[in-house]
Amino acid sequence: MKFFNFLVIAFFALASCTLDKTDYEAETGLEIPELSEFKEAVSFTSGNYKVSIEALNGTFYKGYNELRLKVLNAQNNQRVNPSAVTFLPIMTNSDNVPSSCPHQYNLEYDAANNYYSGYSVFTSESDASGNWKLYISFTVDNQKYEINKQVTVEKQSNKNLNMTAFTGKDGEQYCIALIAPQKPKVAENALIAGIYKYNKPTTAAGTFPDPSQFSYSEVMGYTLKLDPRMPEPSMGNHSSPNNRDLTQQNDGFYHGVVNYTMTGNWTLNLILMNQNGLILKGTVVPSDFTPGVEGVKSELYIDTLF
Repeated sequence: MKFFNFLVIAFFALASCTLDKTDYEAETGLEIPELSEFKEAVSFTSGNYKVSIEALNGTFYKGYNELRLKVLNAQNNQRVNPSAVTFLPIMTNSDNVPSSCPHQYNLEYDAANNYYSGYSVFTSESDASGNWKLYISFTVDNQKYEINKQVTVEKQSNKNLNMTAFTGKDGEQYCIALIAPQKPKVAENALIAGIYKYNKPTTAAGTFPDPSQFSYSEVMGYTLKLDPRMPEPSMGNHSSPNNRDLTQQNDGFYHGVVNYTMTGNWTLNLILMNQNGLILKGTVVPSDFTPGVEGVKSELYIDTLF
């Protein structure tokens, strides 16, 4: 009899889980985009030269953005190979206070494709509380050109590319941005993230925009511990096996594995540890199965949905 009761309870729990998940998917009509094409997101001209910046889908999104910058002759639209190409994004809030975000200041030349590559992790969207402006400089024939233009940063609709910014227990400002997978599968997925730290200025500000006041760097040799859970009450805080913590690889990014056993809402519970094993942010979450109760999240987490 006890075994029969257990089966009945298990059946209704499973049915409830399935119905909730099905209704949720029908309500959202979720379709996760997988962007692969770079298009021009913005262009501006200085003297005889035009600067074109490309991003996936031709859009700057909150979170990690891979960027490709090209310099062309404005008269004939032919490519130019400048030197010392720099990129500085600055957000000015409604109080007229400037700040930046993780970015690559000195862009790298990709000889095979004839463009300059870099990235920007925009930490907020463009709205009434603040706007973004890009400051670009480059040198052609020993003459330096400096130009800037306001750009729009859109909301990131793909939660698998979410990000979070926070202050660690060491008093430093950090940013974690998800980079892959764009479109997860019900399987073990390669999980890639960028982890960045604000470099506090050591000197007084020079002429605006002084890049030394807005500098970020990749953190080196840290560990990002991972515990993925489905926190919705209907899912009972359930986790999955075969996940792997994220560690830094040669490309500078942090690589690990997240095993999604079903579609739906997932929370990546995280603990960030430095090279010495000191926990900078994050807490261990309970492992209890809690049907009907929302799962507890780490103090450091990123929500995903697919």
